[in-house]
Amino acid sequence: MPSELLERAEQLFTGELPIESHHPFASSGELAEVQPGLVFVDAFANSSAVDTDEGLVVVDTSGVMHAKQVHATLRRWSASPLHTAIFTHGHIDHVFGVDLYEEEARTNGWPAPRVVAHEAVADRFDRYQLTAGYNAVINQRQFRIPGLRWPTEYRYPDKTYRTRVDLEVGGETLELHHARGETDDGTWVWSPERRVVFAGDLFIWASPNCGNPQKVQRYPVDWARALRTIGDLGADVLLPGHGLPIVGRERVRQAVTEAAELLETLVEQTLVLMNEGARLNDVLHAVHAPDHLLARPYLRPIYDEPEFVVHNVWRLYGGWYDGNPAHLKPARDSELAAELASLVGGAGRLAERAQELASAGDLRLAGHLAELAALAAPDDQGVHRMRVEVFRRCAKDASSTMSKGVFSWAAQQSEVAQSSKETG
Repeated sequence: MPSELLERAEQLFTGELPIESHHPFASSGELAEVQPGLVFVDAFANSSAVDTDEGLVVVDTSGVMHAKQVHATLRRWSASPLHTAIFTHGHIDHVFGVDLYEEEARTNGWPAPRVVAHEAVADRFDRYQLTAGYNAVINQRQFRIPGLRWPTEYRYPDKTYRTRVDLEVGGETLELHHARGETDDGTWVWSPERRVVFAGDLFIWASPNCGNPQKVQRYPVDWARALRTIGDLGADVLLPGHGLPIVGRERVRQAVTEAAELLETLVEQTLVLMNEGARLNDVLHAVHAPDHLLARPYLRPIYDEPEFVVHNVWRLYGGWYDGNPAHLKPARDSELAAELASLVGGAGRLAERAQELASAGDLRLAGHLAELAALAAPDDQGVHRMRVEVFRRCAKDASSTMSKGVFSWAAQQSEVAQSSKETG
């Protein structure tokens, strides 16, 4: 009988269960034996393990907050030492927990495990150390975790590769392929004997995380190309970086090729408009993802959004200038806000209009005016009450984790401003 986890995956794929019932960035901590000697642990991020004659091969060891739980779950399944850990990329939800296996090795006199990853993972870890404060702030905002601290110590790989490397461990063959996608250091893993692909974050049961507004450059063309390569493998099982396994050759092919199609159409539409000389703002409002793709349970925009991918396409091919000459050497936001407030009769009038627009459902324009009002009158409690109202509406209306996080953070800022003023 299939495990409850695999049954749930089946219900999600067919639409019997809504994707909201198991958000791909949730963590049940459950384990499913996908094949004899191969298990999958549902976590933030997922971890998969193969039990070989020489020990475990673990693809992604999960993150700062879940690695101990994942390790304990795997240990209930197998007591074999860890032989090799493979990092599909260097994001912190995928690369922690190796120390737990290393401690076991020291205690039991086992050979130390090795870590294998793409060569750019080391550069990522170096960058994370340089930008720990910045990464703490943006992830606090994205995930609404005010106390989150960004780690500064990492387990660097022992073995790296550039394009492809094949590993032979205890009778198991694993092919590691480099692909730029969500990151520049991405790896997807193929087991030809098992017909299983370990996709990492190339597939996450959501619209591809290729536009995250607070993170570094993503690579939609390379990403789509990798997905199409995976689709041609004839894989029977796909184990994603987030979300649940996809089982069945046709389902795997459909899921990855449709994800590729979504990225490809966003790139194609954006480039057409860029080549015509359109401004970024016009491009953002003209490019649309096909509704039939966004309706798929594994491509819903519940984490990232296609609109944000357009930003990344522009950044990749066009740089940071958006075509608006006023943005080339802009005034301070607060100075522009004060000038506009003076023209319309004060920040209070901007706030009133923002509320009117929000009530009418025009949340995009309401957000502009709410922010201008707060910048023009940062100590005005009425303005902050309005800003809370507008951005709470924006957060409620938003579908993605990215948007909800930014809008909620903005509302919280004004709540804090109100509170400090009242107690000051």
